[in-house]
Amino acid sequence: MRIWDPYLTEQDRAHLAASRRREPFGYGKRAAVLSIDNYRAAVGDGPRPILEALNEWPSNTGLAGWAALENISELLKAARDTNTPVIHATGLPEEESGMPSWSAVRGGRGRKPQTPEEQDRHRRRYEIVAQAAPLPGEVVLKKNSPSAFFNTPLAPHLVAEGIDTLIVCGEAVSGCVRATVVDGRSYRLRMIIVEDCVYDRHEATWALNLFDMDQKYGDVVSLDSVVKWLQSNQT
Repeated sequence: MRIWDPYLTEQDRAHLAASRRREPFGYGKRAAVLSIDNYRAAVGDGPRPILEALNEWPSNTGLAGWAALENISELLKAARDTNTPVIHATGLPEEESGMPSWSAVRGGRGRKPQTPEEQDRHRRRYEIVAQAAPLPGEVVLKKNSPSAFFNTPLAPHLVAEGIDTLIVCGEAVSGCVRATVVDGRSYRLRMIIVEDCVYDRHEATWALNLFDMDQKYGDVVSLDSVVKWLQSNQT
């Protein structure tokens, strides 16, 4: 049973049964792990149910995010153990760049910080959390749009390194992960989305965006299968 099965309608199931099965895109010759937006704004300072953390961290993903982070830590370890490149993407703060982010025009998700505590959380919002923290020498890209490709040097870096496959983890499945996967496939990259290592705020959009990406743009696979592939192919 796949994560999206409970959300499919009878017509959806009938259409899938009558359609030709899509063959997986599969892996290419050289892979890298792309860790997207595993930062403080998405998970807060500790595991809490999503509604409890809402006032302090309006963009938090609750316990789902923390569960995924434990898996992401395992994925990154497997990548490093097999000399697989790890690339990190996080937000580009307006106070650093002078440019408002893509969500600024709609006011973001929270009001302007007022108290010292709110200002501190705002300052730390794009801080990559410990479970997904970069190691020295790993590429870290800052972006101010959903896709890790948009106006960043990610694509030329992949070309220079001979990387044709991206193994994707992080959040949000319905936002920055999806935007990156669509752009990656547009560049004809093999996009592997690790089901256990991606997360979102809303359960339905989490599941159905995974379904949609698996149908069109990449392969949604388990952490176990990715680790086994890395150990067999990337050493």
